[in-house]
Amino acid sequence: MNPPAPRPLSIAELDLAGPEGPVLAFRAAPGGPEVKGGDVYALVRLRGRPAATVVGTVADGEDPAEALAALARERLARTAPPSDAERLARTVPPSHAERLAETRKEPGGVVPPRTSVVVATRERPESLARALDSLLAQDHPDFGIVVVDNAPRTTDTRDLIARAYAGRVRYVREDRPGLAAAHNTGAAAADGTVLAFTDDDVVADPHWLTALTAPFAADPGLGCVTGLILPARLATPAQVLLESHGGFAKGFAPRLYDPARPPADEPLFPFTAGGFGSGANMAFRADALRRAGGFDPATGTGTAARGGDDLYAFVAVLSAGFRLRYTPDALVWHHHRDTWQDLRNQAYGYGAGLTAYLTATLVRRPRLLPALLARLPRGLAHARATTARRDGAGSGVPGEHGTRHPWPPGLSRLERRGMLHGPIGYAKARVAARRGRKPR
Repeated sequence: MNPPAPRPLSIAELDLAGPEGPVLAFRAAPGGPEVKGGDVYALVRLRGRPAATVVGTVADGEDPAEALAALARERLARTAPPSDAERLARTVPPSHAERLAETRKEPGGVVPPRTSVVVATRERPESLARALDSLLAQDHPDFGIVVVDNAPRTTDTRDLIARAYAGRVRYVREDRPGLAAAHNTGAAAADGTVLAFTDDDVVADPHWLTALTAPFAADPGLGCVTGLILPARLATPAQVLLESHGGFAKGFAPRLYDPARPPADEPLFPFTAGGFGSGANMAFRADALRRAGGFDPATGTGTAARGGDDLYAFVAVLSAGFRLRYTPDALVWHHHRDTWQDLRNQAYGYGAGLTAYLTATLVRRPRLLPALLARLPRGLAHARATTARRDGAGSGVPGEHGTRHPWPPGLSRLERRGMLHGPIGYAKARVAARRGRKPR
């Protein structure tokens, strides 16, 4: 008998004064309906700073804020306190007032550098408008926005920018299809010391850009920063299933990846790029990205490779000697695709993008092949153990709060099929990129 379909969840934000403190604020996720009862997924903040997620069922007549706060306190009590290194890794103070003080050059504050935000899009003006509204509300003191219209079929995106965002957003057109090509075009048009990239299906937290870019001011050897991605909606079974098996989130502990000090718990480093972050929430020091050669235009959505553009860039920057930092303080809310076919396409694309990026890395950086071969035995053993844990026990929404839904074997098969396709897709995309056209 098939398992029951996952039920929809409301999404909320819960801000506490401390791990055992009172509720400071409770609200629906950006753009979401008021949270009254039923199953609820909540981001837990500690004085504004993302700290955990919880899922709970709010009974009729029960106060959602207090019900979820009780679960959050239990969750936080089981979480080990951050180390001194993790505390130092957080470069932004907790309160909103202190965050704004940083951007105003108050004593001891970290001033984020001039930043350009690049948003690649294709025929999605409604979601793009939602994303741009959130980007224009950022508390960063010095930034601009570049929209790259990738291989457009209509003038809808150009018309939207001219009608609603003239003078506030720069419009650039890139006729070569592919996310990496669009990102390279956006980077060339940008003037920021730091280049931030996000997608047209996100809503950015008001402090996202400051949190994502302030670390560059504190660490001159930093080449890339990634941030936290949480679901904006969990209204369909496909959305819930994707998030219950990890979604795009990388947890709530800040982490620094240094090529001079490879992490002991990642035997395939730096080839474990999927753990570093995702393309919907990443920023690069412009000089570091240029030194690394930019994005490989034969990777990414819109090419035969199907993905891998962000993973390739992460490894390229690390291979150039720069450090990469993950910070959960930099938050965007992502609108997951909502149908089963979308999820099937995503599973196949994940597999294809993974092997396409590895192929791209070895083709463009053959000197890394000995390092990959040396790490492969331990890496395969680590991957088998991780897969066994996921397939055997299920997994929860980030935060290990216990929402379990079996991952359909069909999606695993699609992902493996995608992995077989990745190198072939990359080869086709390279040929197409040289000819300046899309492969059939």
